[in-house]
Amino acid sequence: MKQTLLVPPHPLEKRVLTRRFEYPRTEPVWIDEYLQTGGYEAIRKAMTMEPEAIVEEVKKSGLRGRGGAGFPTGMKWSFVDRRSPKPKYVVVNADEGEPGTCKDRILMGYDPHRLIEGVLIGARAIGACRGWIYIRGEYREYIEIMDRAIEEAYARGFLGANVLGTGWEFHLSTHTGAGSYECGEETALLESLEGKRGNPRLKPPFPATSGAFQCPTILNNVETFCAVPDIILNGGEWYASLGTPRNGGTRLVCLSGHIERPGVYEVPLGMNLLTIINEIGGGVWKGRKLKAVIPGGSSSPVLKADECDIPADYDSLAKAGSMLGSGATVVLDETTDMTKVLARLMKFYAHESCGWCIPCREG
Repeated sequence: MKQTLLVPPHPLEKRVLTRRFEYPRTEPVWIDEYLQTGGYEAIRKAMTMEPEAIVEEVKKSGLRGRGGAGFPTGMKWSFVDRRSPKPKYVVVNADEGEPGTCKDRILMGYDPHRLIEGVLIGARAIGACRGWIYIRGEYREYIEIMDRAIEEAYARGFLGANVLGTGWEFHLSTHTGAGSYECGEETALLESLEGKRGNPRLKPPFPATSGAFQCPTILNNVETFCAVPDIILNGGEWYASLGTPRNGGTRLVCLSGHIERPGVYEVPLGMNLLTIINEIGGGVWKGRKLKAVIPGGSSSPVLKADECDIPADYDSLAKAGSMLGSGATVVLDETTDMTKVLARLMKFYAHESCGWCIPCREG
């Protein structure tokens, strides 16, 4: 594996999901090393818990979806009716197509078993029998890494017809997307998973009641699932204490643009946006002044320099008129022509639009 995006740890980081990322690591954490560093202890603990207790612990953690919407994860899981006679499914959204976003490929590329363990815990919570990791087609290297990690998990009894000798059957595999940005939307992803054109569905019904193949499904982002093992091991209240009220835990921030130290950093939710840029990222490059920031991926509204002295969490950014989104923080310096930036983003979205709805297609 090529070394990509891994950066030396910064003192202001709080490494939870990325604690195994020893710089300058170039290889993934395979199963032997994962087990030696506490891996799969969380699923062993979860197997002794009632499914409702797992969901309740995730609720206590304050974990919100890390893919963009920020919906409370525990609440989403609680919407699945375990009494339904239909099979239940788990789907991972690894269709990372938002410009500026690169955190999910780091998690899959360096700690693939963490993702598998998080999926297992989610599956246990809802009584699922099958799961898929939907990965964008351009991520060939990461698809291969996840496939190998899944094979290792099967060989050690963490996946298959008799998980950890408990009689519970759960199967997991990767599914390759075809490069459509639109399939990052959860229902479009499900359509693609079923072999159809990746267009969003009308909601309701929501995936929790009618998801993959019209069965109850939980669908979460890679980073969301990767947070779950530590929540189960250490408790939801512990995880919540890492962030701010209503914004529990840590967040992976993808710093890019006109920044001295670009990279992916793990910070407590609620850290000041300017602290992330100036302290962790080393400030605007070449000694220039800050002009604007795109705080949550290209779909998030731009913040002007004088609007950036705020906590980087879901609620504070929403109050400021933007959003945390995918955590992709794009820094723009004083020389930036904002009309060119916006024109480039508009070109991307025009190209990626499915064209299904008239306003988007016709303008």
